[in-house]
Amino acid sequence: MSKIVDSFRAWKAGPGSIGLLILGVILGLTFFFSGGAFMVYANSEKFCATSCHEMSFLAEEHKGTIHDTNRTGYRATCNDCHVPHGYVPNYFAKLALFNDYWGHWTGSIDTKEKFEAKRYELAKKVWTYMKSNDSRECRHCHTTAKMDPDKQTTKAKARHEKLRTENLTCVDCHFGIAHTEPEGPGPQELTAAAAGK
Repeated sequence: MSKIVDSFRAWKAGPGSIGLLILGVILGLTFFFSGGAFMVYANSEKFCATSCHEMSFLAEEHKGTIHDTNRTGYRATCNDCHVPHGYVPNYFAKLALFNDYWGHWTGSIDTKEKFEAKRYELAKKVWTYMKSNDSRECRHCHTTAKMDPDKQTTKAKARHEKLRTENLTCVDCHFGIAHTEPEGPGPQELTAAAAGK
C-alpha cells in the first residue's frame, strides 16, 4: 500500500500532474460553456419553431395572436410560455424533453392531422403542468401585484379577485391564447371534475 501512496505522491509532484489539471479545467469549462450556449439556443424561437417539424405549424398558429403582436410590442415566444426561466427548473425541463424526442423519432405527431387528433390530450398536459406550478411561466412576465385595476374592465377585476380568493391560477381562465383552443373541457372544468364537483 505504501508503494501506491509513494507512487501517487511522486506523480502528483511531477510536471505531468499540472498539465493534467490544466487540461481538466479547460475541458470542464468547455463543457460548461458549450452546454450553456446550447441551452440558450434550445430556448430560442428559431430552435423550437423551425428545427422541429412538429412545431412548425404551431409557430404559424402563434402568428397574429396577442402573444405575437400587441400594443406593447413585447412578444412571448415558445420558450417564454413553455420553458421555466430559472436555471435549475430549465435544466430539469430539458431532461424531461426526452419524452418529446421519443415522440419525434416514432412519428407520433409528425403530421398536422396526427397532432390535431392529440391536441386536447397535449393541451391537458400543458394545463396540468401550468396549474401544478401556479402558472410560473405566465407570472414571469405578468405580475398580479403590479396589475392596475383602473385599467381593467369590471369583468376582469372581478375575475382577478376570484383568482386571489378561490385559489385559481392564470391558465384557469387564460388558455387558447397563442394556439387554437381544443374541443373539450378547459382547465377549470377539469379541476372541478377531478374534485367531484
